[in-house]
Formats: sequence, C-alpha cells, structure tokens
Amino acid sequence: MTDDTTAPAIPDRLCTDPRSPFYDAKVFERDIGIVFNGKERFDVAEYCLSEGWIKVPAGKTVDRKGQPLMVKLKGTVLAHYR
Repeated sequence: MTDDTTAPAIPDRLCTDPRSPFYDAKVFERDIGIVFNGKERFDVAEYCLSEGWIKVPAGKTVDRKGQPLMVKLKGTVLAHYR
C-alpha cells in the first residue's frame, strides 16, 4: 500500500508528452484522475488547473508527424491521485 504523503504534489499544468516542458515523470509514477465539468475523463493529454482547460485528441486525426491533433476544451478541471 502506498502512502499519500510520499506522492509529489499535483502540478498546476501537466502533459503526457515527454517532449513537453510540462512533463514530470515523478508524477506519472502514480495514476492521475482528471475530472472535467463533473465527469471523469480518461483521454486527457494535457491540463491546466489555474486556466481551466484540457487538451484531448480530436478522434483518430494525426498531423504529418504522426502525432494526434489536440482540441482544447475549457471548463472546470480537477486533478487527483487515484
């Protein structure tokens, strides 16, 4: 069983892409849950708590480098450890 005190604090902005400056490997050692406008989202690629937005893939569409195209959705964002 893991103790919640050993987990790093959830950052204000976090991205799942390792090339991003907002990527933090220590945070991803535990499972993170994102609640957007009252619903649990499992497809979030990036979020910002203070600005209130998330980025999710736009279907199966990819750019010319093979990365999924992202759509920015604005609303109430809550992040927590599961």
